[in-house]
Amino acid sequence: MAGSVHHGQAERDLVRHCHAGLPLPDLRERVLRSLRRVVPVDAAFVATADPATLLFTGAHAEEPLAGSTARFLENEFSGADVNRFAGLATARRHVSSLDLATRGDRCASPRYGEIMRPLGLGDELRAALVAGSECWGYLCLHRADGGRGFTARELELVARIGPHVAAGMRDATARAAALAGPQRPGVLIVSDDLALVASTPEADVLVEVIDDGPGELPVAVQALVSALLAAERGHGPMPLGSTVRTRTGEWLHLSASRLTGAAGRSVSVVLDPTRPGAGAAARLAGLALTPREAEIATLVLRGRSTREISATLYISPHTVQDHLKSVFDKTGVRSRRELVGLLLAGPDH
Repeated sequence: MAGSVHHGQAERDLVRHCHAGLPLPDLRERVLRSLRRVVPVDAAFVATADPATLLFTGAHAEEPLAGSTARFLENEFSGADVNRFAGLATARRHVSSLDLATRGDRCASPRYGEIMRPLGLGDELRAALVAGSECWGYLCLHRADGGRGFTARELELVARIGPHVAAGMRDATARAAALAGPQRPGVLIVSDDLALVASTPEADVLVEVIDDGPGELPVAVQALVSALLAAERGHGPMPLGSTVRTRTGEWLHLSASRLTGAAGRSVSVVLDPTRPGAGAAARLAGLALTPREAEIATLVLRGRSTREISATLYISPHTVQDHLKSVFDKTGVRSRRELVGLLLAGPDH
């Protein structure tokens, strides 16, 4: 009885923290501290996400995960492993474990064999943090290898608190703050192995204020470049960019494109400061769209074709086109390209 009371109080404390108006670093710290009172965890990873593109916009990784961010990102965008974060974000159930997905055969997962096992890690619990229909972040919990996996009860607990953590992330992201930093775009040149090759002074300043974990490059930049490389290999749609909220309250739109030349293959990432509240998700929420139209507009932002939208929403391609026509009429655009431009770049660009 005492144990269940203790667990219930820890869960209530966790939910209270999520709705206390905390900034992201404090929210993350208190959520993990409360969660560890009821779920044994040896290492944790917490990331914020752009609801429009599902790409990481910031991350915090505990040891021994911190030094393997690039490898985890490569795995995430390879399209060949279980429990990918973007897949959990769009699945009916947003929480799963490695043992559950592989039916206890952890070696069936390349992520386990190539990354986690060498780090001494075993089972992994992953959750997409979804509030309403929008994903605002991801949670990943690890246990040491050789120990027991996560139980069904622990998965249910994370499923219950997930929407509250997502709401806390959403509110912290949207909270007004003073603008800072240069107003001119910055440019990073990144190699295919996610190393920084060159940067402009504006980019150096902007990189410093992106909420992020350890590493030379922000995880939002690493995720965007990884998505571009995966698209080039045929493992997903070409990324359209992502919108990131900085610690100073500024909105940055990130876009990536391939560079080729005598110096070898590399990727250009533009960090473009935009007006407050200009995130794609915030702008989409401000349009007079029906819930179905908003779903379709979001999938267009993610690069989905009419056929893919039809399969995802279980409606006919003709119905998809009817909804898109209504979206175009309401937003004053004439094509998918113009819609993406409106939502990602903003009406004043």
